[in-house]
Parts: sequence; C-alpha cells; structure tokens
Amino acid sequence: MTLLRASRMFPDFSSSLTDFFNESHDWGNGWTTKLPAANIAESDKAINIELAAPGLDKEDFDLSVDNQILSISCDKEEKSEIKEEQYTRKEFSYRSFSRSFRLPNIINTEKIKASYQDGVLKIELPKKDTAIKAPKKQISVG
Repeated sequence: MTLLRASRMFPDFSSSLTDFFNESHDWGNGWTTKLPAANIAESDKAINIELAAPGLDKEDFDLSVDNQILSISCDKEEKSEIKEEQYTRKEFSYRSFSRSFRLPNIINTEKIKASYQDGVLKIELPKKDTAIKAPKKQISVG
C-alpha cells in the first residue's frame, strides 16, 4: 500500500477556500457578506435563538417557518448623498443575509415569538406541552 501525500503546489488552497466562504469579505464596493452570529439555548419550556444583527430595524427582517425549517433573512439598502461645490457623490450599500434552522418536532410553530432590541434579534421557540418535562415527583410507599 502506498501513502499519498497532499501536493505542496497549492499548500493553502483548501484553507483559503474555507476562509473565503466562512469569513466576511469586502468586495471593493462596500458590500460585505457575513452571517450574523447565533446563540442557541434550550430551557425546559423553549429553545431561544439570538442573532447579532446591529444597525437594522425590525422591519428589515423576514422570518418564516415551512416544513419545520425556520428561515431568517434580511435585505437592507442604504443610500447617502453628499453635495459639495463642484461634485455630487452618491453611495449605496446593501446588507443581506439568510439563515435557516431545522426545528425539532417538539417545537410549537404556532407560538413562535420574535423581538429585536439593541442590535439583537431574539426568537423564542416554545416547546409543545407534550415535550415539556414534568417536574420530579416523589412517590411515597404506603
């Protein structure tokens, strides 16, 4: 049996691709792509998701649930115009992202709540009543 070794011709090619798809990149025109960081926590009654998305308004978000998949997206266009003596400069920037989460069957999709405050989108995914664990009960022997 012969061991094959990775080619040294492109030593960082694989890691460069990984970095390209996982990090933010400025495309030279003010477009930066980056998925917002997500914190996911589970309690007895719900699963909570928090997304860091500063600089947006609650109207910028689009949330939907279809076939146990929670989709969160945002499209925001910003325009600015500066007029000075001999020229006018207009700048446009676009920010968008889309994230999806597969929800477990224990989530009551009819009671999902979302709020946006201080740059954090908070999504509460309540569990179905059948999924909530009953508290431990001590049984006496008679």
